[in-house]
Amino acid sequence: MEFPPWFQQAIQSRLDEVSARIEHDPELSQVCGEADETFEALFAGKDVKRMPEYAEWENHHIISKGIQNELLYMQGLRDGIQLTVSLLSHSMRSDGESEKPNVHKAKQP
Repeated sequence: MEFPPWFQQAIQSRLDEVSARIEHDPELSQVCGEADETFEALFAGKDVKRMPEYAEWENHHIISKGIQNELLYMQGLRDGIQLTVSLLSHSMRSDGESEKPNVHKAKQP
C-alpha cells in the first residue's frame, strides 16, 4: 500500500521532531556524555580493542542506543495509538452522521 506524499511528509516531519526531542532527553544525554568520556580515554592506548576502556565505552554506547531506540519506539506507539483513535473517532462520526434518520415533523391536518 502506497501512502500519499503528504502523508509520507507528515510522518517524516514527526519523526524528525521526535528524534530532535529525544536527542535532548536528560537520561540519554547523561549516558551519551559518559560514552563520550570513555571513548576519549580509548585514544590513550595503542591497541584499543584489547583495552578495558574500549569495553566500557562499548557498554555505554550500547546502552545509549538502547535508550534512544526505546524512546523512539514508545513515541511511535503513542503516535500510532493517537492516530488510530483519531481516525476511528472521525470514521464513527462520519458513519453516525450518515446513519442519522431524517426526521421531519409532518404537518397535521
